[in-house]
Amino acid sequence: MALERLQKILSAAGVASRRAAEELIEEGRVTVNGDVVRVLGAKADPEKDHIKVNGKLIRMESSRRYILLNKPKGFIVTRDDPEGRRTVFDLLGNRVKERVVPAGRLDTESEGLLILSNDGDFVHKITHPSGGCHKEYLVKVSGVPSEKDLERLRSGLFIDGKRTSPADVTLVRTTPEKDGLGGNSWLRVILGEGRSHQIRKMMLATGHPVAKLRRVAIGPVRDRYLKPGEFRDLTPEEIAAVAGTTVGTVASSRKKAAPAAEKPEGTPERPTKKAAERKGRR
Repeated sequence: MALERLQKILSAAGVASRRAAEELIEEGRVTVNGDVVRVLGAKADPEKDHIKVNGKLIRMESSRRYILLNKPKGFIVTRDDPEGRRTVFDLLGNRVKERVVPAGRLDTESEGLLILSNDGDFVHKITHPSGGCHKEYLVKVSGVPSEKDLERLRSGLFIDGKRTSPADVTLVRTTPEKDGLGGNSWLRVILGEGRSHQIRKMMLATGHPVAKLRRVAIGPVRDRYLKPGEFRDLTPEEIAAVAGTTVGTVASSRKKAAPAAEKPEGTPERPTKKAAERKGRR
């Protein structure tokens, strides 16, 4: 087999995502034929070289696994937690034998769809902005953002000293004030990048902190029937669709699928044409 970058080998073996694999290399936790490697550009042959992480020999996965999980609130997206908190791998239990890694993150308080796989290229396609795999979220915020606030979110604003990429942001509905307390708003947000706590920081910058955040689509993949804590394997069609994702896939499909697939809490059902006709005859 031809030489490949070490971080790509680790990702393909299901050890970690490419970004996390780079951190392992920089920390000196990876050896090739007994020698510690700290250079990110280093290459190796996974069939001939002995590659170890934390002293354990890695093995290339012979079978690929692609899992869609609906992460509940209160679970963290990591394999092991020093504080003993519940992780998404507790949800998988012993029903997943392959060493899969998360394709991206959702913070502890967030919920929704998460893909896990032992296919490094597939994970990279989802997580890296160059892959064009947009993610869609339903976000409940305090107060009602003005049109100026929405435009700031759409065009990009500075968080942590760097401007965010343009985003698709739509005001779905608002709730009125009650008992002297301010109302809330539900927004639909589609991002092409995924910085740490990005949506929460974006909303906070406009003065409308997030009260609830749920990811409802990853590229063309969505599943309104997958309950919190449940998971399933992606279908061959979904795998192929994600692998072929291009910029704008979610934004273009959202007009057709999203209104029927996801509704914020409390959104009234729109009567069908036949139902309206029957009501008119009563």
